Amino acid sequence: MPKACGERTNVSHQFTNRSRLIGLRGSQGIIRRIRQHGFAIGILLVVGAFLSGCGDSNKPSTARASTQTVVPVGVATAERRDVPVYLKGLGSVTASNTVSVKSRVDGQLAQVNFKEGQNVNKGDLLAVIDPRPFQAALDQAQATLFRDQAQLKDAQLNYTRFKSLLDESGAVSQQQVDTQRATANQLEGTVRADQAQIENAKLNLTYCHITAPLSGRIGLRLVDVGNIVHASDPNPLLVITQVKPIAVIFTLPEDNLPAVAQHMRRSGLAVEAYSRDDQTKLATGTLLTIDNQIDQATGTGKLKALFDNQDGSLWPNQFVNVRLLLEVHKDATVIPSVAVQSGPQGSFVFVVKPDKTAEVRQVSVSFTQNNVASIASGISAGDSVVIDGQDKLKAGSTVSPHAGAGGGNRTAQSAPTGTP
Repeated sequence: MPKACGERTNVSHQFTNRSRLIGLRGSQGIIRRIRQHGFAIGILLVVGAFLSGCGDSNKPSTARASTQTVVPVGVATAERRDVPVYLKGLGSVTASNTVSVKSRVDGQLAQVNFKEGQNVNKGDLLAVIDPRPFQAALDQAQATLFRDQAQLKDAQLNYTRFKSLLDESGAVSQQQVDTQRATANQLEGTVRADQAQIENAKLNLTYCHITAPLSGRIGLRLVDVGNIVHASDPNPLLVITQVKPIAVIFTLPEDNLPAVAQHMRRSGLAVEAYSRDDQTKLATGTLLTIDNQIDQATGTGKLKALFDNQDGSLWPNQFVNVRLLLEVHKDATVIPSVAVQSGPQGSFVFVVKPDKTAEVRQVSVSFTQNNVASIASGISAGDSVVIDGQDKLKAGSTVSPHAGAGGGNRTAQSAPTGTP
């Protein structure tokens, strides 16, 4: 067993010595080959170093190019145009006149000459109350007048005779003459009372024919033919609302009222009524008046506007959005309001220069109307302003501009939050 271990040890040493010999011989062979081909290897080393140097020189250039990030932004062009200034308020449509038609006499309703929802003109016959009792009362009053007129005529003739007898012969006393004159005067008073009764009977007969007191639209019918109506009934026969023209009462903050009153003194102010979603324009009218007091609870004042309403687009008690055209700014520079940003030094916008780089420019905003801002200074017509992607920009950033969605310079239709 020890002999076997010794044999393996000797074999191992022999293998190691042989490997060293082979390695030495290999190294000497490589050296000889390098000496034989040294010139060619040198050329290869120089070319490799040159190519390596070129590769290193391109790396900084690639790094610098990667830092110049192009930012896509939405842009819009500033322009000059006339900009209307609106004041906005909530309003309620009110009929110019509302009449609850009632009977002025007691009687049975004989006719109804209208339909629900019908438009009527002033003087149109609406209903008839049975006129026969009132015609009989008129005939009776006329008969009474005829009788009393005959008695008056007789009393006046007797007075004339008594006075002649007193003057000519003294056949009658002065007392008789005075008594007869008093009798004639009493009968004259009776005749006048009879005439008043006749006029009253004629008036009641007229009241039997109910006519429209104004032009307007009839609502729902509240009574049917055959019912007994009274002048003291709490409910009317029908209701007429005058909707042509029609009024709108709306409110504005008290701070706006002085400006409105000042413009009213110079000229009439146009008022527009819009639907509840503030998208559909319903009618255009004129400001009529301002209320004489301010509501202390809300800090607002009431205003009243009048609309022709020929197409019937406005209904009494309808809620509408009202826009009062206060004035028009002529030849103003406008941009989309989303382009205006706020910073420590005030309002600013990003302007895209011709070399496609962004510039920060301080601006002075005259007023804002929802999606349009009127610029007093800092922007000129034709400047391209950024309306989308400002959060990725800084001064000098390279940009890729495109037309912003909804960033066109449309005239704003909604109203400002306050007086400009």
